[in-house]
Amino acid sequence: MNVSEEVREALAGGGAVVALETTLVAHGFPAPEGVEVALESERRVRAAGAVPATIGVLDGAVRVGLGEDELARFGPEARKCGPRDLAAAAVQGAVGATTVGGTVAVARKAGIRFMGTGGLGGVHRGFPDPPDVSADLGELARTPMLVVSAGVKSLLDVPATAEVLETLGVPVLGYRTDELPLFYAAHGGPPVSARVESAAEAAAVARTHWELGGGGLLLGRAPDESLDDVEPLIEEALAMARNRGIQGQRLTPFVLGFLHDRSGGRTVRVNKDLIAANAGLAGEVAAAAGELD
Repeated sequence: MNVSEEVREALAGGGAVVALETTLVAHGFPAPEGVEVALESERRVRAAGAVPATIGVLDGAVRVGLGEDELARFGPEARKCGPRDLAAAAVQGAVGATTVGGTVAVARKAGIRFMGTGGLGGVHRGFPDPPDVSADLGELARTPMLVVSAGVKSLLDVPATAEVLETLGVPVLGYRTDELPLFYAAHGGPPVSARVESAAEAAAVARTHWELGGGGLLLGRAPDESLDDVEPLIEEALAMARNRGIQGQRLTPFVLGFLHDRSGGRTVRVNKDLIAANAGLAGEVAAAAGELD
């Protein structure tokens, strides 16, 4: 594992550090929009008083902290890397774009306790057909880390995912909301386990959870612009994916592309905004956690 000098110094000095993924760079947006979103996310983290640590696999190493030129190497051909894929990607010299689960696994090893992302993976609709449950859930459960997201990815079974998180003992906090956001939509999700009103309150809950021996927490932040008419498009995209035999790691990029096209770009705009906003909030929570020490 190769940790950048900036991230290494921040961690050694007890500074606030926020992990960011690279799957959204490679597969979340058409090039070069993914890089632009990643750079804006890093800017929001810095503005909140924390150091960004964007994670990916490059040149035979798992990298923690990437420069702009390195981010540009994460194109559509990059290998999607969950926790199981990291070692193979590094040994085989692949460009590996980390998922939430992959990023959490690396962050645990590096000693990073906060992350910002778009949406968490979870239980796919129709389970057990397909029998698809994201590795994000298990990785978060076993890692003392707070992940800020706009809830769960919109193509998933959100209530089922919330039930699994409860079973795994993962607190689902709502940032100024009583319900888990539905990624593009602010309302309609299952109730959260607790509501928090500030980054400082979220940091205090996380710290106490870890002191009690707990693992990960999810902090749901609703999108500032709520799209309440996307659900029919999601159903259409999933039906088309089933007909074409698209599943596994290929499903999310396909659905995102479909939504971006059919919504006239509205989902692209909201997706970009919520990712950057979540990164900023993660930075605020990380900075607030440092003040508790």
